[in-house]
Amino acid sequence: MNSLQTKFLEAPLAYDGTQLAPHWIYRNTDLLGDALVAFIGEAVVGVEHMVDLEDVKKNAPIYSPSMLHFIGEWFTESFELGIAYQHLFIHTVCEQLRARAVPIRREGDDIYVDNLKLSVSIATRSVGSVLMHTGLNIRTENTPVPTVGLETLGVPVAALADACLNQFSRDYTTWQRARFKVLPR
Repeated sequence: MNSLQTKFLEAPLAYDGTQLAPHWIYRNTDLLGDALVAFIGEAVVGVEHMVDLEDVKKNAPIYSPSMLHFIGEWFTESFELGIAYQHLFIHTVCEQLRARAVPIRREGDDIYVDNLKLSVSIATRSVGSVLMHTGLNIRTENTPVPTVGLETLGVPVAALADACLNQFSRDYTTWQRARFKVLPR
């Protein structure tokens, strides 16, 4: 049965958009196959490394002095399935934040507290996989849009990362099991 490998990378790592590339996870963590990793670091994504064409057209770079980043890679031909995984992951993050009494609101793949943006998220396809980046602000000074961070919300970052990785991995295994346990008709 396919399982989702996960790992929290202890060393700080800045995100600049180049990590949203096929086999980045394998090259940097030795996790081969479907995987989801988390790490903490600054986010500085210029339009030259963006895959969201709406943000490119608006010339809207991403910046955060500190984010909790998640990079996912699923080896599927279905871009729609990859987008569904992205949205299911956002749902997992929302569940974990609500369990910590954070009053969030989700709009598509964006998470807000009041009218302050907590997250960024995008899915894209590569030649052999679907890739996802989701980032949650930890600190927010000098962000280009009104934002809120996990630090201000009193959310322990490493504990949230582990909970999201573990829950999504368990759910992924459940979805895979559901595929294999039924008789075809």
